[in-house]
Amino acid sequence: MIYSEGKLGRVFVIRLSEEDVLPDCIERFAGEHGISVGQAVLVGGIMGGDIVVGPRGNNEMPPDPMILPIDGVQEVVGIGVLAPDKNGRSSFHIHAALGRSGQTVTGCLRMGVDVWKVAEVVLYEILGADVARLPDTETGFDLLMPRLDASEK
Repeated sequence: MIYSEGKLGRVFVIRLSEEDVLPDCIERFAGEHGISVGQAVLVGGIMGGDIVVGPRGNNEMPPDPMILPIDGVQEVVGIGVLAPDKNGRSSFHIHAALGRSGQTVTGCLRMGVDVWKVAEVVLYEILGADVARLPDTETGFDLLMPRLDASEK
C-alpha cells in the first residue's frame, strides 16, 4: 500500500443538466476551477451512453472490457476520484450503480454517459496530496499513483 496525505480544500455543489456528459463535464469543471485532486459523489438520472461492467476474463492482461449500453433512463448513485493524468489534465474515475424498474447494474462510467434532466455532484477538493493517474503497462489502466509513501515522509 502506498499513499499520499492531503487536506480538504474547497467543496463544490454542482447541478448537472441534460447537455452534460459524465465524466467529461467534471474533468472540464476541475480544469476551469484549478482542482487537481478530489473526490466526488453523484446522484441523479442518466440515459444514453455505455458503461464498463467488468473484464471478460479474470486473468487476461490487459483486460478486455465488457461494455453495456444504457437502456432507458436510469437512477444513478456514484463515487469517483479526480487526479491529474500524465499530462497534468484532470482525469475522473467514477463507478456507479444504475437502476431501472427493479434492476440494478454497477459499472465504470469512463466511456461517457448522458445526464437525464438533472444530476447532482458534490466535489471535494483535496489539497497537498501528491498523486497522479499514470499508465500501467501490465493492465493497460491509468492507475492512481501516490508519489509519496509513509517511508518517504
